[in-house]
Amino acid sequence: MPVKPISEAQTAPQARRIAHLDMDAFYASVELLRYPQLKGLPVVIGGGRRPVDDALQLGQGECLLHKIPVAQFPLLKDYTGRGVITTATYAARQFGVGSAMGLMKAAKLCPQAILLPVDFAEYRRYSKAFKAIVTDIAPLMEDRGVDEVYIDFTDVPGGQREGGRVLARLIQKTIFQQTGLTCSVGVAPNKLLAKMASEFNKPNGIAIVHESDLVQMIWPLPCRKINGIGPKADEKLQGLGIQTIGELAQKSVDWLIDHFGQKTGAWMFDAAHGLDHRPVVLESEPVSISRETTFEQDLHAVRNKAELGAIFTRLCEQVADDLQRKGYLCKTVGIKLRYDNFKCVTRDQTLEVLTCDAATIRKMAGLCLKRAPLDRPLRLLGVRTASLMPVDSAEGKPLNRLAPPESEAQAAITSIAFLPQLF
Repeated sequence: MPVKPISEAQTAPQARRIAHLDMDAFYASVELLRYPQLKGLPVVIGGGRRPVDDALQLGQGECLLHKIPVAQFPLLKDYTGRGVITTATYAARQFGVGSAMGLMKAAKLCPQAILLPVDFAEYRRYSKAFKAIVTDIAPLMEDRGVDEVYIDFTDVPGGQREGGRVLARLIQKTIFQQTGLTCSVGVAPNKLLAKMASEFNKPNGIAIVHESDLVQMIWPLPCRKINGIGPKADEKLQGLGIQTIGELAQKSVDWLIDHFGQKTGAWMFDAAHGLDHRPVVLESEPVSISRETTFEQDLHAVRNKAELGAIFTRLCEQVADDLQRKGYLCKTVGIKLRYDNFKCVTRDQTLEVLTCDAATIRKMAGLCLKRAPLDRPLRLLGVRTASLMPVDSAEGKPLNRLAPPESEAQAAITSIAFLPQLF
């Protein structure tokens, strides 16, 4: 008995649907869960860290956080220092305040904004929570940082309905119900277009882009909306008379290669035509793990030796803790210095053994520091580890995972001995 051929409709693959989910003003939104009395007000997150809310509760007695009067919160106009904005509420952004802007500059634009310090531990907790919700609904997720992910909707139930809107709405609704946070989602045939789409209807919006929408929805946008075209490339494009993605798409690939080089020119041509074949990467190994801090005031290696030494030790301990928590060992330790004239230097040191030990990282970072100029005041200090290897893959290789415990007297001698070498 002859077998009936399967119809093309039955064998045709599903249309590729990739979502980009971006949490709305993530850090600020987490703070508003803690301080709901600030909702609707201009709020800026930036400056030094804080483990708890002792400063705000000081003088408030047993007052709960959500009942602290708005008048008790510090204002941006009273800030003095060189910190930068991590994020801001949408009410503050209306005044031109934005991420990476200096707090002193922001104070001139929106002096009435409330200033809150960052609380990375809390942000990481909420980040894990929303990502767990995403993977429960749509398991194929690429982690792109604390507040954004890519998700492959293609074969997930509801991922094709209304171009992905049904599934996006479900994820959006579930995140809000379980965390109180909102997000914006863009769904498109690939990661490039999905990321652009997630910006269309912020905050708490959903945007759907199909291949047929390229001319109407994508081409009128400025070239900077393409993730990967930065200020310099955009300035060059504008100098060549190209303002929009549509104008970029009219140029031949050869013309773009002539002006931007083989790799960048070919990529620009594809991007302008909405082409992006990158897969959703479920797991990726980190290239490096680092910690750094920008000082409120310049610190000098001689005049502020004790303070810098304490900061340096803390950064090394934090990096070591990050390595151990994430299950990695490192073979390279490095430092980063930014001086008062904004110039940066880096130095690296390769170890003979793999390690995640704070004392070893501190010692190696100190050797790097000895090779760096320390004649100018410092704005920033950072510690970096690279050449990473998962602990599970390091079997049979020379290791120095954790140093043997020291007595208090030995620890004090070690600390004192390190300090002159470092600063």
